[in-house]
Amino acid sequence: MAQHKIWGGRFDAPPHDLMVQINSSIDIDKRLYRQDIEGSIAHARMLAATGIITQEEGQALVDGLETVRQEIESGAFVFRIEFEDIHMNIEARLTELTGEVAGKLHTARSRNDQVATAFRLWVRDAIEALTTAIDDCVKTLEAKAQEYRDTIMPGFTHLQIAQPVALSLHLRAYAAMLARDKGRLLDCSIRLNECPLGACALAGTSWPIDRGMTAKALGFGKSMENTIDAVASRDFALEFLSACSICAVHLSRLAEELVLWSSAQFGYIALSSRFTTGSSIMPQKKNPDAAELVRAKSGCVAGSLMQLLMVMKALPLAYNKDMQEDKPPVFESFDALLLCLQAMTGMIADMKVNAARMRQDVENGYAMATALADWLALTFGIPFRQSHHISGRIVRLAEKQGVKLHELALADMQDIEPRITKEVYGSLRVCASPSG
Repeated sequence: MAQHKIWGGRFDAPPHDLMVQINSSIDIDKRLYRQDIEGSIAHARMLAATGIITQEEGQALVDGLETVRQEIESGAFVFRIEFEDIHMNIEARLTELTGEVAGKLHTARSRNDQVATAFRLWVRDAIEALTTAIDDCVKTLEAKAQEYRDTIMPGFTHLQIAQPVALSLHLRAYAAMLARDKGRLLDCSIRLNECPLGACALAGTSWPIDRGMTAKALGFGKSMENTIDAVASRDFALEFLSACSICAVHLSRLAEELVLWSSAQFGYIALSSRFTTGSSIMPQKKNPDAAELVRAKSGCVAGSLMQLLMVMKALPLAYNKDMQEDKPPVFESFDALLLCLQAMTGMIADMKVNAARMRQDVENGYAMATALADWLALTFGIPFRQSHHISGRIVRLAEKQGVKLHELALADMQDIEPRITKEVYGSLRVCASPSG
């Protein structure tokens, strides 16, 4: 292989084939093509506006970059491993299209600030896609909550029946979690919205560039003040992965409940055939595989956060080649989380609720015991700890007789607490807790 045309002047031998393989990232970072071209177009226009290159040269670069974009999007572009990454692949093709003028595009720019800029643009776009998907999922949860607004279900702690709640309250708990996830992603978008261009390798440039012009053209709030920080930091990617991980955990908790609720043992919901699969041997099976895979992929997303933390944990300033490994975990997490959000939205939209079964468990699980304790304390002015004890004894008696709380005879309850009157049955009527 010949010496590398971009940086080979310093070297007296071509890179080993293994070096080419380990050094190449084109298979991963080619999805940055649009953001890289946007950054290069903004840079070219700034170079022309400041007189560093002529207007004709600037326009030739912009036209050439637009041609490259069209070739990539049409599938005509050939990605080549010897050019290492998407940035050099685009530059090499631009050289073929425009000749020597292509070499002027890299004036006052390094791959370090070029990569950091494209990556920030990509993450910003990814956040927009994820927040849109979160909005869709929240709307679907709200619609389902409204559809079953009169449905009462057992609320759980320790996976034991606790108190009656409205199904809408339960579903909206996940909507609230997802709303915070959206907020975290938007916060991340605000912090990352600073432009690295002009930092060059790490120390800026002596060329009379206009950093504010490129920042504005790319929609950044401002240019990054510290040039070393501009090329060395990846905390924006770590923050993105952290927000993604928390969101994935929330989806995993919801997925776990869909798995449990759709089982014969619970029977609370039925998932549609569109989001379940069958068994290769057991004809009766309807497996909640979409929910199970959402549950599993949360581990992949959280693992990506750990992966990038380990890449960055001991790197001296400024740029190091280790940072080439920043993109796989970010891309993988985005893909996984977006798919999980879309799958969860579909599952919730199609989900059918067995309201009768939910209510049955409320009654059979003595879920009104807390309401009974509250009634005793309020009616007789006794300490809640005392009323709690009385209520517990009444529950134990109902269990012994094999009846529901409201089926206990008044005389039996009066044997435990003589002051109890028939009004007690009003507190035993199944209803959602006040917060429901």
